Amino acid sequence: MIFSVSHLSRLAILLVLMMLVGCSSKSQRQHTGIHSYSDEIADAAKEYGVDSKLITAIIQVESGFNPQAVSRSNAIGLMQLKANGAGCDAYRYKGKRGCPDDDDLLDPETNIDLGAAYISSLQHQQLNWIEHPVTRRYATEAAYANGAGALLRTFSSDRKKAIRMINSLSPEAFHWHIRQHHPSPQAPRYMLKVEEAYSRL
Repeated sequence: MIFSVSHLSRLAILLVLMMLVGCSSKSQRQHTGIHSYSDEIADAAKEYGVDSKLITAIIQVESGFNPQAVSRSNAIGLMQLKANGAGCDAYRYKGKRGCPDDDDLLDPETNIDLGAAYISSLQHQQLNWIEHPVTRRYATEAAYANGAGALLRTFSSDRKKAIRMINSLSPEAFHWHIRQHHPSPQAPRYMLKVEEAYSRL
């Protein structure tokens, strides 16, 4: 079979393009595994005093380690942060003004840093009164999904009473109460998913 020079040139270009696509896909796969961001997670955990396993479990549940993930509600990146929600809260916690933009949140290192800052703001500010560390972890998971206010209202509309109730419960009893009484079904489901991922780490 005889090929013209132009035909051979088109074949060569096609082969080069296929190789480039293959390399690009391979590169993406190499950066979406559970160990791809272990250094960034460890740095953020140390910076903000939070559990690196909790950060990892949240990333697993939120995005499956896909840094380009964007939800229908415009939660962005590895930790599925909303620029005008948790992103703003994380900025304030870091002493910064304003909110991140979408490009910031699509950067894996920035996303992990802001996600860890948001977890820290929950644990060390909004939920710092929870005495038992395991209960505080469960509470953080529920609050990450649906806010600290909804978590408190699950126990009482009176904040002081809610705090007393929570601190009187074992972690297991707290976990059961959230599953049975949280006003949003999303929060207990999320808590269970994160705990399952956490237990595998």
